[in-house]
Amino acid sequence: MNTNSLRLQQTLALCSQSIADGDFKKSEESISILVRFLDSISDFASSGSQDEQESENSAFEVVSQIYDYLISPSTDQAVIDALAFELPKAVAKLACVSTRCFENAERIINHFVKICSPRDMVSILCEAMTSSSNGFNASYFTPLLGALAKAFEALQRRPFEQVKAALPVVLKVLEAFLSNPEDEKDTGFVDLLSKSIIIAHSLEAICIRLDHKDKKLIALFALYVLQITALISNNVGAQISTMMSQLSHFLQYCGLTYFGLITGHEVDMAVDLLSQGDEDDHMNCFSYVRCGAILTVIWRDLSNEVDDSTKQDLEAVKLELSKNQTKRWDAIGMLKHIFTSISLPWELKRHGIDLLFCIMEGVDFRKDHDASSDYSVYIPSLYASLQAIQLVIVYASDPLLRKKAFDTFKMVLADLPPSLRFDILLALTRNSELSSMIAILLDCVKEEMHREYPQKGSKENEFPKSENNMLQHSSPFWTARVLDFVEFVLKPPNGGPPLLPEFSDAVLSALNLYRFVLITESSGNTNYSQVLSKNMLQKVYREWLEPLRALVSGVRAESQDDYQMASCGLNPLEFVLYRCIELVEENLKHQT
Repeated sequence: MNTNSLRLQQTLALCSQSIADGDFKKSEESISILVRFLDSISDFASSGSQDEQESENSAFEVVSQIYDYLISPSTDQAVIDALAFELPKAVAKLACVSTRCFENAERIINHFVKICSPRDMVSILCEAMTSSSNGFNASYFTPLLGALAKAFEALQRRPFEQVKAALPVVLKVLEAFLSNPEDEKDTGFVDLLSKSIIIAHSLEAICIRLDHKDKKLIALFALYVLQITALISNNVGAQISTMMSQLSHFLQYCGLTYFGLITGHEVDMAVDLLSQGDEDDHMNCFSYVRCGAILTVIWRDLSNEVDDSTKQDLEAVKLELSKNQTKRWDAIGMLKHIFTSISLPWELKRHGIDLLFCIMEGVDFRKDHDASSDYSVYIPSLYASLQAIQLVIVYASDPLLRKKAFDTFKMVLADLPPSLRFDILLALTRNSELSSMIAILLDCVKEEMHREYPQKGSKENEFPKSENNMLQHSSPFWTARVLDFVEFVLKPPNGGPPLLPEFSDAVLSALNLYRFVLITESSGNTNYSQVLSKNMLQKVYREWLEPLRALVSGVRAESQDDYQMASCGLNPLEFVLYRCIELVEENLKHQT
């Protein structure tokens, strides 16, 4: 017998004797000595300072000896109970040494769960996971998670309270490893994923045992599945697809439907049920459940294992969403969680765009909006969703994906009532920091104005007149407020002229929008936007165009040649600027 084995045997004997004697203080000291000894073995094995095989053999002998001691009929239950409070963490550290150490460590921890109080073991295992060092790899947590699943199933009284307290710990561990899968090189990574599924199986088993009567437990189960769906989706592969099929099965057991998931209604119901009378912040651990809900739909849509009836269900959901505007807006709000995620692979974001595009393709945009409806409750969600789609337009590396995202963006805009569309476009413009995106948004405004301007031959009496006898257009895009888009770019709210050449795209688009409004109103003999009023013409000339001309002239003076001007994108801007100045001057002459 080597030195480590002899020392372990002596320490275990000391623990057993002190517990048998009822000496509480001495038993605590002896167990503490045992834990320090085990920690020294695992630290030595992971240090790499000696022969790896020798240190691995030593660690394996230790965990084997502990397991033999625990299963021995001569070992008293009181001793096992006392050791159960301290050994799981120390043994889990030894699991990181090698595969065979892992197997024995897992057997030890599972043995504790088998013969000790499951209620105590849930707390012990959670404590081992929360007090661990950040340096531990997946092999440390894997046996603890697997044992926790067994402890859950063994709970007899008040399982909901125990599970509710433990799941935040579980999810924190999973999030730490699954949020950045590209950095994870631990060989136990796949085992960790499997244990997360095993915990879901254990929760299902509890719900079945309780005959589906504990609605809060079922809601908690559903949210856990949605959360790990989002976390596991950070990885893409054949094995992940199989896991997603299992997770979808769990959600069907919980009574969740594709329609309820994609609109978020059933997710909100589960969250509300668990939040009733609950003042702690345990719900924070479910921050990705809405992302998980929409990912569930996408994974099922992509799966080759889906039967014909499921495919028909998904197609029916898409059709219903294309016909029901408010439910469609709920789905759009849910999809934003995919587009804003920094962890999800672009492949899933592509499928998110494909799903939204498919829904929007079936929408009849010619239908009039209900003027009596209050859409204000949807503004924050729709605004955030359009911002999320913008992220795909800007940052996707695939030009085809960027184009499809932009087409989808425009269809979502077209789905909004004109007043809401105007307000959201203005908010998006004011809150965008990218010149190219501001230019795109201003081009959208110009398209809206072109589409809604009355065709040739329209009579003036088709539109009402204001108190000052000026024609009023029914569209918010043909009002004085449309010039706010131009002013935001040409006279930035933080003062001074716009930055050039950094904001050349935005400035050029703003000038083009102004030129379009001015020419359209002038040639149509209208003034819906007040662009032709003398005060406005003077303001534009004095506050927008003159400072911009001085800025462009300064940039040209600093440039060595026309090629440098062209490389800055200022040549076309300069051309449109001087055309706008000419138009303003011409119209001012007509005012005198």
